[in-house]
Amino acid sequence: MPINRRDLLTGTALTAAAGSLPVAAASTAHGAEHGKPAGIFSYAVGDITCTALNDGAASFPLGEGFVVNAELAEVQKAWTRALNPSDTMTIPFTAMAVDTGSRLVMLDTGTGGKMAPTAGTMGANMAAAGIDPNDVDVVAISHFHPDHINGLTAKDGARVYPNAEVVVPMAEWLYWTDDGAEERAPDALKPRFAAVRETFAAFRDELRLIGDGDEIVPGIMAKSAHGHTPGHTLFHIASGDDQMMVLGDLTNHPALFVRHPDWASRFDMDAQMAAQTRRAILDLVAVEDILVAGYHFPFPATGHVVKDGSGFALELAAWQPQL
Repeated sequence: MPINRRDLLTGTALTAAAGSLPVAAASTAHGAEHGKPAGIFSYAVGDITCTALNDGAASFPLGEGFVVNAELAEVQKAWTRALNPSDTMTIPFTAMAVDTGSRLVMLDTGTGGKMAPTAGTMGANMAAAGIDPNDVDVVAISHFHPDHINGLTAKDGARVYPNAEVVVPMAEWLYWTDDGAEERAPDALKPRFAAVRETFAAFRDELRLIGDGDEIVPGIMAKSAHGHTPGHTLFHIASGDDQMMVLGDLTNHPALFVRHPDWASRFDMDAQMAAQTRRAILDLVAVEDILVAGYHFPFPATGHVVKDGSGFALELAAWQPQL
């Protein structure tokens, strides 16, 4: 089906289609280790303040199968072009706090310190940024992969954001809580269904299901971008004449999947749909020059996408002092 930019901004086309890194922050006032740079970066989108919060990174051998539709030699060529080692893949994690002036919103929550030993710096970086989890009004989740939802709860199961409403994509919720979907899923994926149920058990009374075009809070709107997962969702932030698209996992690392939007990672659950969605959104934000943020972008994880040959390139924002 033809896709135009008006449809993309309203989400119509994507709904139809769906048919090293800085470490813990530096302030003795917050109990973090003195002298280490904080993985925080604040900037304005109109009257809205966005703060990128780095949660560390995960590294693993780069081998066959990470990109499911490209030869390893081509993947290594693209990866080393960005001055990375040919045999090791490193994926950063960066969530975002959004202060609209009336509401404090977290967009995704990080790994909760439950995954790679080199990840789990969200808490320290929130403290360095002066963000108290008790003050968070809303937590909005892009999708249910563990590096996005694990930070909802501490290792002992306690709620990290005790006063927050939790907002999740309806399509994502319906998939991961469907016994039939769990039964049909590959064996390697089955444990995630139980993990989702366990994570969200503490939030059922505060859970709000949203769809494409729904408002999270004034100034932040959901945009369906299915493919990476069945309900993967972007967040469109707008204030005055300024706007930004928070891309979640539309791409994994930009050195591979912004440069080559038709490539699909092993984490994309529907590779064909993910690639179609990725190219359409990247084209939109490049043509319209919309600021973007990406969960797996190198810190500070925000910048502009520009067209580059048959693909795109990411021009990262300069990391500057706090806003």
